Amino acid sequence: MPYLRLLRVQQWVKNVFIFAGLVFGGKLTDAHSVIWSLLGFACFCLVSSAAYIFNDVHDRAEDRHHPRKRQRPLAAGQVGVAPALALAAALLVVGLAGSLLLDGRLLFLVVVLVYVLLQLVYTLWLKHAVLLDVISIGLGFVLRAIAGAVLVHVEISHWLVWCTFTLCLFLGFSKRRCELNILAENGGIDAARHRKTLSIYTPDLLNHMTTLTAGIAVVSFMLYATDARTVKVFETNYLLYTLPIVVYAIFRFTVLVEHGEVDGPTDVLLRDRPFQIAILVWAATTLLIVYRGKMLHDWLVRAS
Repeated sequence: MPYLRLLRVQQWVKNVFIFAGLVFGGKLTDAHSVIWSLLGFACFCLVSSAAYIFNDVHDRAEDRHHPRKRQRPLAAGQVGVAPALALAAALLVVGLAGSLLLDGRLLFLVVVLVYVLLQLVYTLWLKHAVLLDVISIGLGFVLRAIAGAVLVHVEISHWLVWCTFTLCLFLGFSKRRCELNILAENGGIDAARHRKTLSIYTPDLLNHMTTLTAGIAVVSFMLYATDARTVKVFETNYLLYTLPIVVYAIFRFTVLVEHGEVDGPTDVLLRDRPFQIAILVWAATTLLIVYRGKMLHDWLVRAS
């Protein structure tokens, strides 16, 4: 169905960052907070789909030069511009109305509005500005994380912002590397005809950037895991011992990108079984540490 594809439902997985505050703020056992987070996730899915539709309307001519994006409903002529914009407007109105109803303090709505504005500026300008294009993508994920923290009334930790931002910089530069791979595999299509920044980004440059940002992301996680406040809240420093899983996931992602086996971060998460297993193992281990850290520590002490 063209209209369903227009929503880019598979991209909704990016909105899981809204649950970061719920999990690491210790609110996962609070039913009210869980429900509010799920509703906030739904609102973000609606407004993000509206942003994707506007982006596809704006970029439909450039997308026709891309071997895969030309199959999108608007680029392929399966959906008209007017119906697409009407659908985007409806999704945006419902998403914003829901955001208003969720948080009486209006903070969640403000964050969602900032996210919408960022996506608008990204589509019209930032995506054509080297470095700023990827930085703005990272900020979009940070706003998701902040929105989730605001919704369940937990403190917005600087570590939440920093770890999210650095990880998403790595993912953003990796996405650009995937785009170059796809264009190269399809007869070396002129990258600039699809996206101006791709004429400046080179494989070597992007390799340097992904290496740097991956390293910063790992170090940021290490600093967060060993921070005095983190150890105090979780009553253990065991979160640090999940680092090998984090490193494996980042390295696995890098291998897939370098060999051109994926289209981007979403493709890796939805298709690659080893990566999925690593994420599930890390998530299960982290939940155990966050919510049963002291019990785990005491059990290990007794066992030793």
